[in-house]
Amino acid sequence: MNVLLQAGAAAPAAAQGSMMSSIIMIVMLFVVMYFFMIRPQRKQQKELDNFRNSLAKGQKVITAGGIYGVVKEVNERDILMEVDGNVTLRVDKTAIMKDPRM
Repeated sequence: MNVLLQAGAAAPAAAQGSMMSSIIMIVMLFVVMYFFMIRPQRKQQKELDNFRNSLAKGQKVITAGGIYGVVKEVNERDILMEVDGNVTLRVDKTAIMKDPRM
């Protein structure tokens, strides 16, 4: 009977230890997810924002839709882009990506 009482007293302590290790594992999962997913994405977005803010006349760019061109004029929210010869397009800055050929 004494053995049964001791086993009953040890069960809540084991459950509490198990719960603590589960919480630690969940926290570690979020830390790993931050360093492998969220942080690189933020870094890439910051680089793209810096690129868009530093656009200059004559720079080669590509739109999110896949149109290649050269910047002719830069405004606060959009750019004027020469596509071919005398064809120009006004494009929002958020649609501009880096030209991978650069």
